[in-house]
Amino acid sequence: MRLSTVMFGWLAMSTVYAIGCAPAAVARPAAAAPTSGEPQMAVPEAPAPRGPDGAITAAERDEAIEALARELTAKYVFPAKGTEVAKAIRARRKRGEYDKITTGHALATTLTNHINEVLRDAHFHVRFSKETLPPRPAEGKPSAEELARFEEFSRHANGGFEKVERLPGNIGYLEVRGFAFPGRGFEAATAAMAFLSETDALIIDLRRNGGGSPEMVAYLCSYLFDERVHLNDLYFRPGDETRQFWTAPVPGKPYVDREVYVLTSKRTGSAAEEFAYNLKNLKRATIVGEVTWGGANPGDMVRLGDHFAAFVPTGRAISPITKTNWEGVGVQPDIPVPADDALRVVQVKLLEQQIAKAKDPGLKAELEERLRELQPK
Repeated sequence: MRLSTVMFGWLAMSTVYAIGCAPAAVARPAAAAPTSGEPQMAVPEAPAPRGPDGAITAAERDEAIEALARELTAKYVFPAKGTEVAKAIRARRKRGEYDKITTGHALATTLTNHINEVLRDAHFHVRFSKETLPPRPAEGKPSAEELARFEEFSRHANGGFEKVERLPGNIGYLEVRGFAFPGRGFEAATAAMAFLSETDALIIDLRRNGGGSPEMVAYLCSYLFDERVHLNDLYFRPGDETRQFWTAPVPGKPYVDREVYVLTSKRTGSAAEEFAYNLKNLKRATIVGEVTWGGANPGDMVRLGDHFAAFVPTGRAISPITKTNWEGVGVQPDIPVPADDALRVVQVKLLEQQIAKAKDPGLKAELEERLRELQPK
């Protein structure tokens, strides 16, 4: 995927992206397109419009509709659905259903809703930009300006790593707001896991994490195993190939033989869902919180003219364990609780365990005091 696509997805909507910043195997012999497990989710709501609205001409409207039909036919991960939805929107246009739409946001929202009546794909959406969208270079590489903007955003986001601390009872806590920044994110993960290496248990908070890259997911997952583990595959229709993601050696000590908890919410999306899904199926973490967003189909932003673009899912995740993914259903928590309560619930559970094991009276008294502080007022 293009780096500029990652930027758009990070700023505009949660998505999974493969941007080639870490090794990933390409497995062609087993890369046939899936024949089952297509999305079964309810019709997703179109995302709220972003930026100023603007008037559009009939020619701009028709250009965007036709370009979208072509892109879905050529690239959508499930070919039959791509063809079906392209036929449907062309028929709607022929019947004049879009003729009265004269503003960009209205057309983008209408197309998103109409198309997702068929696709039911959490990632798919159409966007309008009042400013003229830059043309994509033929080679698909980001410009120097785009790279500079991405680097600036990555630095301000600290590679997606928001907070790392040692909670009472020697419990490690790591909040990751995004997996979109391999490179700087690798550095932040390495520093965080070094700080947490001597804690007795670890809480990874993904409640505000909308996604990012599978390379970043694999890097952080690698700290939680001391052997090579197959985490996930991503099948992409355009190249008819499957990329495999495995754990790999990372700097510092692996975080093993200790409990790991992952906190989730309805906002936990895309690559963050993959992280939770991987660890849940590998029985390496306990998931606590809410059912996640439900988007498992990575893809690319495509230009539909001077003022419209669409995120077209071109691939799908395939777990080596379940042989499917979380599209449309989300990741189900092992301990379902409201997202706002998830951290407290895990802290209470871990402190109770430590109190039961504590032999030193002073330590036991301190842990009991911390536990009382966590009880609802």
